[in-house]
Amino acid sequence: MNSMNRRSVLLAGLGVAGAGALVACSSSGSTPALASPSGSAVAAADKKRTRSGKTHETTLTATQAMADLGAGVTARTWAFDGRLPGRELRLTAGATLSATLSNQLPNQATTSLHWHGIALRNDMDGVPPATQAAVRAGRNFTYRFTADAPGTYFFHPHVGVQLDRGLYAPLIVEDPREPLSYDEEWVVVLDDWLDGVTGTPDDVFAELRHGMGGMHMSEDSSSPSSSSGHDMGDMSGMGGMGSSPSASASSSGGSMGTRFMLMGAQSPLLGGDAGDVKYPYHLVNGRVPADPEVFRSKPGKRVRLRLINAGADTAYRVALGGHQLTITHTDGFPVRHQQADALLIGMGERYDVLVTLEDGVFPLVTLAEGKNATGMAVIRTGSGSTPTATVRPKELDGMLMAASQLRAADDVRLASKKADRVHRIELTGGMMTYNWAINGRRFDMNNPVAHPITVEEGQRVRLDFVNTTTMWHPMHLHGHTYQLGSDGPRKDTTIVLPKKTVSVFFDADNPGQWMLHCHNAYHGEAGMMALVAYQA
Repeated sequence: MNSMNRRSVLLAGLGVAGAGALVACSSSGSTPALASPSGSAVAAADKKRTRSGKTHETTLTATQAMADLGAGVTARTWAFDGRLPGRELRLTAGATLSATLSNQLPNQATTSLHWHGIALRNDMDGVPPATQAAVRAGRNFTYRFTADAPGTYFFHPHVGVQLDRGLYAPLIVEDPREPLSYDEEWVVVLDDWLDGVTGTPDDVFAELRHGMGGMHMSEDSSSPSSSSGHDMGDMSGMGGMGSSPSASASSSGGSMGTRFMLMGAQSPLLGGDAGDVKYPYHLVNGRVPADPEVFRSKPGKRVRLRLINAGADTAYRVALGGHQLTITHTDGFPVRHQQADALLIGMGERYDVLVTLEDGVFPLVTLAEGKNATGMAVIRTGSGSTPTATVRPKELDGMLMAASQLRAADDVRLASKKADRVHRIELTGGMMTYNWAINGRRFDMNNPVAHPITVEEGQRVRLDFVNTTTMWHPMHLHGHTYQLGSDGPRKDTTIVLPKKTVSVFFDADNPGQWMLHCHNAYHGEAGMMALVAYQA
């Protein structure tokens, strides 16, 4: 790609609809019997997974912790074993992971573990109330499953807005026949941070769920220009969901100022409004940019970076000063190698890139897209001073890649086949009443099997994500990877721009009841979730 209008090309790619002949869309009617998350169909599919016979056992303790973010910044948060990010789990494809979650969280908070991106057996997916009951305070739950697909993954809770605390960590599944050649590896976890600094995620949601219509705007956020970044559409409102069980009472009820709501965040790359939430810090591997993590190596070394966006509300534009990136994977699956100066990574997405290191000190910068803030880590291969916390290398404005511009590697591309079933997935809602939903319905935690998106085992399924809102949404499907269009990358999370349609295809080969949701933690908690359920 030449330098001509790179942003326009990216915008067009993010909004393109996948190819494929139209087939009859599913119609509403009586709900058929659904496959049980622990039923015989799930067990039969699980037996087909390739196993190595090895088992990796671990215990993960969810507990309150004081996190050191660097530069004298500390935050009381929740984390696994007191670490931020949590300890990396690494196993080889075909191994069985036996991970015991010990819930030692305060205030009788319940929790769970979701294994983001892993196509595992349904009853181990960690999604209360669909696949299990939430793990109560003081109790343990053991997740046991085979991870048969190599790739870059991570894990986090699927209860309330706990994702926006410190409860996350990488999960790396190595390929025993690794085709890439490189000398070293660096796992890089990105996060937007406020917990224990300006409030808690529950405080944030308690404010956001009132919507802009319920706010008493403070002076610094009441001008027309400062509110231009937010979707004011869909003002009719819908019935509200309750906040998570551990929600703080300090931010509930009545009129309030915009303590947490972000106003005026604009990004052409994201089609307008960039996000909902004010974050004081953007972290790379748990560190603020004023006191960054340093990766030490030598000139000429070829390094594989595994990039994970564990944030709740922020897309990042990522670049390494003085280097080009060679993109090799997204969401765990290989793509045709593509060079870029920078890449755009939404919440829940992962990218693997290769870089050959130069001699010196180089900033790995994560620009919070549309929010005028950055995170940073540093690669040091020689002498030189550490870059300033506000450095913005020229590569951030160079050739920029997103998933829609990539192509699946030949060995993972889906075989050409007509879709057996098509579902229109309308993304609906707006900021005025914070009524985010799918197909106009907020997900009902009290009745998760209401209005399922049904599929049958063996079908080729097409999902048409139709974004009717004026905000972007990273749409994540559990238990499967889908393909963007006819030859795009295999992914489990993809950005859908405002007023655009993206079509994805997947093979229904993993029975159970699976969540489909926006990976903006606050949009999902507000109700932009649905259940993709196999018919019994």
